Amino acid sequence: MPGALVPQLDQCALLLDIDGTLLDMAPTPREVWVPPELEQTLRSLLVRTSGALALVSGRSINDIDLIFAPMRLPAVGGHGAEMRLSGGGEAVATHAPPLDPELKSRLAAIARISPGILLEDKGYSLALHYRLAPHTEKAIYESVAAIRAENPDAPLEVLPGKSVCEIKQSGFTKATGVVELMKHAPFEGRRPVFIGDDVTDETVFAIMPELNGVAFSVGRHSDLTAGRFDQPSDVRDWLARLLTTTA
Repeated sequence: MPGALVPQLDQCALLLDIDGTLLDMAPTPREVWVPPELEQTLRSLLVRTSGALALVSGRSINDIDLIFAPMRLPAVGGHGAEMRLSGGGEAVATHAPPLDPELKSRLAAIARISPGILLEDKGYSLALHYRLAPHTEKAIYESVAAIRAENPDAPLEVLPGKSVCEIKQSGFTKATGVVELMKHAPFEGRRPVFIGDDVTDETVFAIMPELNGVAFSVGRHSDLTAGRFDQPSDVRDWLARLLTTTA
């Protein structure tokens, strides 16, 4: 059981992915829903960990705040491009380079393949969501590959996800964001506990041993984690139980 591997709340830092981990996946990014009981659980965990709870997401911190409003939490956003150490603080960039404007424009034009493709500009990355047009997956990735082939010197990284193709500059990841986060109070000196569900979370899974941390996956097996949850509702239930089973 995951709980047996988790330290006391006053000794750990809870690091939580959002989509597919805390929240159920939705047809579009804007349709995700935060259950009221989750908001209360997160508020209580934030107190019990003395502020060492952070959301770790590919979404921008501004987008995270809109989803969880009026609650503001510490966060690593934009796949490590930005960070906020406390809910009352300001988001700061982590020296992550933005996408070249011309390349971003060319990549954005891929959305014209089908009206079912949703384009999301995250600032430091561009996401092409095809949950409403699954038949376009191959065409999207082929178009991205063609643009990369035409620009071999451009340091682009493609992040495949659940019905989404995301493109960003290389050089930063969720893992680099987490490493930076763990250097600062109130996270410093605590044992990180990370939960994620997607390919982009693998970078964080991989660094947990060097941070003396533990990771859990959601919905799929990973050799880099200590266990897994079947679905986001199981994660939400487990987090709520942490408040009663750990001192």
